[in-house]
Amino acid sequence: MVKKLILCDCGGSQNMDRAAIEAGCDVSCSRVHTALCTAELGTAAELLQQEGEVVIACGQEQVTFTELAAELEVDTPGFVDLRDRAGWSEQGADATPKMAALAAEALLPAPVTPSADVVSEGVCFIAGPGEVAFDLAAQLSDSLAVTVLVTDDARPLSRAYDVVRGRVRQVSGALGGFELRLDAVQQIEPGGRGGFGWTAPRDGAVSQCDIIIDLTGDIPMVQAPHKREGYLRADPRDLVAVARLAFEAAQLIGTFEKPLYVRLEESLCAHSRAEQVGCSNCLDICPTGAITPAGDHVAIDPMICAGCGACAALCPSTAITYEDPPVSFLLARMQLLARTFRQAGGHAPRLLVHDAHGAEMIRLAARFGRGLPADVIPLELGVLSGFGHAEMLAGLAHGFARVDILLAPTTERDALIRELALAEALAGPNRLGLIDESDPDALTDLLYAQEKPAPLPDPVLPLGNRRQIARLAAQALNPGGPSIKLPDSAPYGTIAVDTDACTLCLSCVSLCPSGALIDNPDLPQLNFQEDACLQCGLCHTICPENAITLVPQLDLSDAALSQRVLNEEEPFACIECGALFGVKSTVERIMEKLAGTHPMFASSEQARMIQMCDDCRVKAQFHTQDNPFAAAPKPRVTTTDDYFTKRKDH
Repeated sequence: MVKKLILCDCGGSQNMDRAAIEAGCDVSCSRVHTALCTAELGTAAELLQQEGEVVIACGQEQVTFTELAAELEVDTPGFVDLRDRAGWSEQGADATPKMAALAAEALLPAPVTPSADVVSEGVCFIAGPGEVAFDLAAQLSDSLAVTVLVTDDARPLSRAYDVVRGRVRQVSGALGGFELRLDAVQQIEPGGRGGFGWTAPRDGAVSQCDIIIDLTGDIPMVQAPHKREGYLRADPRDLVAVARLAFEAAQLIGTFEKPLYVRLEESLCAHSRAEQVGCSNCLDICPTGAITPAGDHVAIDPMICAGCGACAALCPSTAITYEDPPVSFLLARMQLLARTFRQAGGHAPRLLVHDAHGAEMIRLAARFGRGLPADVIPLELGVLSGFGHAEMLAGLAHGFARVDILLAPTTERDALIRELALAEALAGPNRLGLIDESDPDALTDLLYAQEKPAPLPDPVLPLGNRRQIARLAAQALNPGGPSIKLPDSAPYGTIAVDTDACTLCLSCVSLCPSGALIDNPDLPQLNFQEDACLQCGLCHTICPENAITLVPQLDLSDAALSQRVLNEEEPFACIECGALFGVKSTVERIMEKLAGTHPMFASSEQARMIQMCDDCRVKAQFHTQDNPFAAAPKPRVTTTDDYFTKRKDH
C-alpha cells in the first residue's frame, strides 16, 4: 500500500520544508498543517479515510489520532516524531535533512518478532511473614488460587487459601511455569479446637505456580528479579508497595505473548568440546540466568530471557542471534537514515543510539532546552546492551561521522563497555562513545560541543552475520591497513605455535569448533585459517605440550581467508613397505626411548615394529612366536588306535 506522510508544524513552532522532505524520503507528503490535532481535526479525519497507509508526523498526540481512526473504522495510522527530535532545536532551521531521514525510517516496514504464548491460570504463591502475607492472600483469594508459605510462627485464621510453613530452596521458570523446591515443609492440620497445628517437617517438596509474590525481604529467589516476568517482590514493611503488588498480580491472568528475543544455532556454539570448556561469554554476561551449559553447547530458556541482547553481542561464533529486531533490520535503519540525510543535503551526520529513557530526555531537551543539534540523528532501540561492536562499526561504515550510545540508569553496561573497546580498536579514536548523562541540558551541551570527525568519504553497505559485518566495516575504515591488534577478549585473531614443542598430535584440530585448525590427510601438517578463528581457547587448553598461544588481532587482508601452514614435519616411511605414516621426529623419539629398554620392545625384532605402518605391524605380529592374534592349538585327530589303547581287554 502507498504511504502518505501528513505534516504539521505544531502551531507554527517549527520550520517544515514539505518539498525537501518529500524529495528526501521519496514519499508523498501533505501540505504543512498547523493544528491537526485541534482546529484541523476534520482535515485529519479526511486524510485518514484516504486510500493507502498514512503516517502522521506527530509523536505527542498519538492517542488522539488513534481514537479518531477507531471512530472512523479505518486502520490506525503510523507515527513519527519530527518535532522533538528535529524541529524544536536551536538549529531547527537546518533540520530538514534530519526530518527527511527520520520520516524515511518511519516508513520502513518492521519485521515481526517471533513469539510464543504464555498461559497463566492465576495460581499464586506468596512467601513472607504471616502478618503481611495473610492480608495480601485474603485480598487475592477471590481472583487467584493462593498458597502462602509463611516464614515465621504466625498461624492463619482462614481456610480461604492454603498455608504451609517452610523455606524455599530453589526457584526456576517464569510467568505461567514456575517450579519451586521447598524444604522443612509443614502443612496445616485443620482439625481440633484452638489454633491450627502443623504436620512434621519434610524436605524435597516440589510445587508449581504461575505467579510468585516474594515478601520475605530477604535475598531474591531468582537472578535479576526485576527482569523475571511473574516474579513480584516488595519489602514487607512497605505497605504501599505490598498493596501495589496485589494490583499487579491480579492482572497476570490469561494468555500473554512472550517475544522470542534470541535464536540459538547449537552447531555453531563453541562452549565446549570433549568436556573442555572454551567460550563462556554468554553464560558470564546473562543477567537472568536464562543460559545454561548443555554439553558441547549452551541452552537458552526463552521464558526466562529478558531480551537484553548482550549474549548475541558477545557471541564470537554468531551461534546466538538477536531477533527483536534482527541485525539486518537494524542495519537497514542506519543505512536509510544516513543515505536519506545526505540525499536531502546534509553532511557528516552523527548517530545517537538510545532507548525509551533517552527518548524522554530528548523530548525534555526539545521542549525546555536547546534540543538536539541538526546533524545528530536519534535511533531508538528497545534495549541498548545488544548494540555490539559490529553495529557500531556498521554505523560508521554507513557514513555517520560518530556513533554515540546514550545510557539509561538501568542499562546493562558490562557488554557495552567491552564491545566499545573492541570497536574503538578497529575504528580508531574519537568516533565512538558512551554518554552517561541523565540531565537533558547537559546532554545537549555535550552534543553541541562534541568533536566532529570527518565521515567515511565512500560509505559501504556491510552485510552478513556479525563477524562478516565487522570485517567489512573495518576494511572500509582502514583501507589497505595491516593487522590490527585487539583487546584480549576479542573474538578475532590468530594463534602462535611453538614448533619446537609441537608434536603434531593434532588434538587441537579435533577440538576446534569453527574449523580454523585443519590437518592434512596426506602429510603431518597443521594448517590454520585466521578468518574462522573464534579465540575460544580450546586449542590452548587441550594442547598437551602447551605449544599454542592466542594472539587477538584482525587481519584485514585476503590472506586471512585462506589456509596457511603453522607447523609441518617430514613423514616417516615404513621400513617394510615404504608407506608414509606418522611424524619422523616422533617415531625416532619413540625408538630412542623404548627400543631395548621397554619389555615390549626389548628385542630388535620387536623394536622394528615401531617403524612399521599399521598394516605391516599387524603382519609382523601375526608371524611372531607370541602372536597376540593366534588362537589355541588345533586338537589332534582321534584315531582307532587311541580307542584300543584306552581299552583294558586286549
